[in-house]
Amino acid sequence: MTAILDHVGIKVSDLDRSLPLYREALATLGIVLLADFTMGRDRHVGFGKEHPTFWLSNGAQGRGETHVAFTAASRAEVEAFYSVALSMGGRANGAPGIRAHYHPNYYGAFVLDPDGHNIEAVCHDPE
Repeated sequence: MTAILDHVGIKVSDLDRSLPLYREALATLGIVLLADFTMGRDRHVGFGKEHPTFWLSNGAQGRGETHVAFTAASRAEVEAFYSVALSMGGRANGAPGIRAHYHPNYYGAFVLDPDGHNIEAVCHDPE
């Protein structure tokens, strides 16, 4: 499969507040913090499996309207992502479950980060 995106980045109003939620919740999907650096006044952190493909940066941010869905290898990973994200301060935005309106095997969970960004873990496998 060929990816259509190389990387995605979003701004958060307080990186130190958001970083623990992302670090712990994404770790349940095998996604880890691979980069952390400052350029000028902006701090950037990059997550991925082999190289950073998802970036968070500090900066002025309006309303959290971004939606990012992360691939989970199993339904158990979706459930772990949701549980850990909530324990790290995320707000529930859709408990783990089938979303048949997408397709019969779409198993996802949704959490709002501190800025209101909608982060999701999704598994497309039948079980």
